[in-house]
Amino acid sequence: VLGCAAGRRGAAAAMTTLLSPAEAAAAEAHVAEVVGRSRTSFLAGMRVLPKPRRDAMYAIYAFCREVDDVADEPGRLEDKLAELAAWRQEIEALYRGRPTRRTTQALLRPVADYRLPQAEFLAVIDGMEMDARGPVVAPDRATLALYCRCVAGAVGQLSIRAFGAEGQAAERLAVALGEALQLTNVLRDQAEDAADGRLYLPEELLAAAGVASRDPAAVLRDPKVGEARAALAAWAEERFAESRALIARLPRRTIRPAVLMLEVYWRLWQRMAARGWDVVEPRVRLSAAQKLWVLLRHGVR
Repeated sequence: VLGCAAGRRGAAAAMTTLLSPAEAAAAEAHVAEVVGRSRTSFLAGMRVLPKPRRDAMYAIYAFCREVDDVADEPGRLEDKLAELAAWRQEIEALYRGRPTRRTTQALLRPVADYRLPQAEFLAVIDGMEMDARGPVVAPDRATLALYCRCVAGAVGQLSIRAFGAEGQAAERLAVALGEALQLTNVLRDQAEDAADGRLYLPEELLAAAGVASRDPAAVLRDPKVGEARAALAAWAEERFAESRALIARLPRRTIRPAVLMLEVYWRLWQRMAARGWDVVEPRVRLSAAQKLWVLLRHGVR
């Protein structure tokens, strides 16, 4: 199992190398295009930010999207590992003030302005390498927690700084909410993951529920899988509750995007809970009207 770069010491900010106006415009257009075609649930949360912070979030999201595509798209493991290694080198170049890719060029100013930690970018890459080396099948709980910290908590640590929130409570929120969202994704995407040979339900929960197989498709057919899913849902619920408690301690204006993300995913969690954790398909979704209601209620205060 890979380690996670999160928590290691890294440069706090890049050297500020100015891009030409043409380079800056091209980088900004590139990350906006990546976000636009992604149809991410997080788009509404990003749009409530002032433009400089929104641009920072677009760049962070584009980085995450592009390294995630390396792990998820078909290809040879050697090629994926080589491309992820190239991304690590590019992050090093970013923190020397000499980025060469459009996405890292778009990150240059946010890294300097919002002190985005280098280690958190590297942690995201670590998480994608865990997926690339997969498929992940029934990891132990500690490994799943590490995976969540890399692919979600690290993104949270970058995002919370771009939002403008500071301090220990903000950093704890980034990790707790990231874990809540990622565990909700695990519950929501189980059928899709099984089709790719992946199974993120922890070994301990499957064993406690009496699920004998570790074949992802067979686990879905096991009548006892609902018990394991319910246990994972309880873990996610705890992290949602922790996130709400931390949100109450932070200035609302700095964490509106985090609140929107929480509310959207909490509603997904509730819809799965209402139909029963033994039901895996179809994948739950929120309508455009439901997302708009969340935005109006929580995003414009």
